[in-house]
Amino acid sequence: MTLRICLILHSTRSDNLGVGALTASEVAILRDIGSQIGQPIEITVLDWKDVRDPYVTGPDIKVIDLDRSAMLNPRGYFATARRSDLVIDIGAGDSFADTYGSRRLKRMFWLKYLTHLAGTPLVMAPQTVGPFTKGWTKVLARLSIRLCKVVATRDQMSTDATRALGRKDIIEASDVALLLPFSPPAPRTGHSRVKIGINVSGLLMAGGYTGKNQFGLTMDYPSLIRDLITYFQSHADDCQVYLVPHVIVQSGPMVDEDDYRACEVLAKEFPNTVLAPAFGTPSQAKTYIADLDFFMGARMHACIAALSSGVPVVPMAYSRKFEGLFGSLGYTRTVDCTTQSAEDIFTTIVQSYAQRATLKQETVTAFTRGREKLGAYEVALREIIEGIVGDRDL
Repeated sequence: MTLRICLILHSTRSDNLGVGALTASEVAILRDIGSQIGQPIEITVLDWKDVRDPYVTGPDIKVIDLDRSAMLNPRGYFATARRSDLVIDIGAGDSFADTYGSRRLKRMFWLKYLTHLAGTPLVMAPQTVGPFTKGWTKVLARLSIRLCKVVATRDQMSTDATRALGRKDIIEASDVALLLPFSPPAPRTGHSRVKIGINVSGLLMAGGYTGKNQFGLTMDYPSLIRDLITYFQSHADDCQVYLVPHVIVQSGPMVDEDDYRACEVLAKEFPNTVLAPAFGTPSQAKTYIADLDFFMGARMHACIAALSSGVPVVPMAYSRKFEGLFGSLGYTRTVDCTTQSAEDIFTTIVQSYAQRATLKQETVTAFTRGREKLGAYEVALREIIEGIVGDRDL
């Protein structure tokens, strides 16, 4: 009999390729477990409506549009949850927090509690947990976490935040996107320019969702990006600068945070840069990043793509999720745009470039550690699935 697994707060078609990378990696984990135990698995993804076609696909995947009606109608998500054997929630990676406002968090809580009401086991896949700064968010988070079958975090800071909410049995894993498939680059022959990748965040270029320095940056992000382009273009090492988007918004209200448009503006201002494509899938983006020699970026999953493919990388943090994730892997090259000056960040990136051979070795060590930590989550997920199958056979 086919096992029915529902994924919530994942996306098969998000403009944010980081969210898509989480989904593609989660699906890969489930397929692997199904193959190991000889169990057919049907995966249903509750996905927000979007003009983009799904890029996480397959004969075992069904996508159901998620909107207000599906959330409120008992024959919508609630019915899907009741039909499912297991629900897995990844919180879009970092949305289980007050960081992005109450509207997004309320929708997350609603889906969680519909799942609990349906009586279907809920797994919190590895994600950032917190911060929760408001009384009502702490209360609802504490109760939902207590009701989950498994709770997995992706960093030590989230583990601490989860323990503070009362949950003790926690799996501290890592980001599942470390496992995102990609095509390794072909070996280079002859002389080649040094490939410098800069992931430009349209969100930070625009001042956050509010346009008013929402994330409390202590530096001028657009000016820093321009200074970095200028520096590497004039470097004696004969560097080629690549402008790399990782959130690619085709249309709609979120177009102001589009990385690709921000990169286009800079490519016109700096005509000798290379504008990377508007990638169609997360794996395409990772394959492109894997062919670079040095990378920096403010989109965390662009940096994860670099680290997990062995590219020396300097993550440019705008929230604690960066230090939480990379720090838990022992990778200490993150700079903090909310506490450091532009001068300090610029100096650190320049020094890191000079030490990129060392950074490359550090990425290998960090990836190995992350892979080991994810193993604990995979084991727990397999045990739950085996238990469900065993109960069915009784």
